[in-house]
Amino acid sequence: MNRKVTVELSAMSLFWLCLSALAAGAVNSLAGGGTLLTFPALIAALMTAGTSREEAAVVANATSTVALVPGALAGAWGYRREFQAVRKWFDLLAGPSLVGGIIGSLLVTRLDPRYFAALVPWLLLTAAIVFLLDTLLGRKRSQTLRPEVHSARAVAGLVVFQFLVGVYGGYFGAGIGILMLSSLALMGVGDMHRMNSLKTLLNACINGVSVAVFVYDGKVAWRYALPMAVAAVLGGYLGARLALRIKPRAVRWAVICIGFGLAVYYFLR
Repeated sequence: MNRKVTVELSAMSLFWLCLSALAAGAVNSLAGGGTLLTFPALIAALMTAGTSREEAAVVANATSTVALVPGALAGAWGYRREFQAVRKWFDLLAGPSLVGGIIGSLLVTRLDPRYFAALVPWLLLTAAIVFLLDTLLGRKRSQTLRPEVHSARAVAGLVVFQFLVGVYGGYFGAGIGILMLSSLALMGVGDMHRMNSLKTLLNACINGVSVAVFVYDGKVAWRYALPMAVAAVLGGYLGARLALRIKPRAVRWAVICIGFGLAVYYFLR
């Protein structure tokens, strides 16, 4: 087990981190991509507190995951009525999500921090591109279908894809919401609200097991994570309720701009 992460917390750092967590919780419920907001904010705070860039990348990833899990659960609660129609899909995909999340988070904590720091700009760029393509191409929503309606090959393909999403989600996670929505749409899981309910709970599964790994390995800056978690809960619930009333397209474009901007920033660094 690695040493416990301790950092000094200023009032200004706390304010900005909680604000990023509040926005991230809402964005995750509306369109996904909240990690693009909390991750860079945490890296800045950790480096200001004296943490090395390589270690800051790993700790920021772990702390962001811990902070956003409660928000994902709050978002799932906000979608609880829509979730009843897709419960069978959750039973099918929860297992590969959990296994993939464990593997991805172990890759973060077991590999040299320099590897993860080197991948950060590429991960941010990938997530931003996924958002951009999804927004430009769009998808039509079909009516909810049960898993047994599809061929065994199609269901197996979805399970394998969800496992890979789980690995990526445990490793970094920005953009996994859109990845899941894309695969669920191809399978005709349902309208946007029903797919969002399923996506939000699967996301909580992936990040939930990642939290266990990160906590065990002492990679969480708790002075940052706990207040951010409270803000993320509020943002997650409000975002889920708002998503039932507004179109998330404007939020998607904001996340896309942030994602590309951050990717450019980390590439230049």
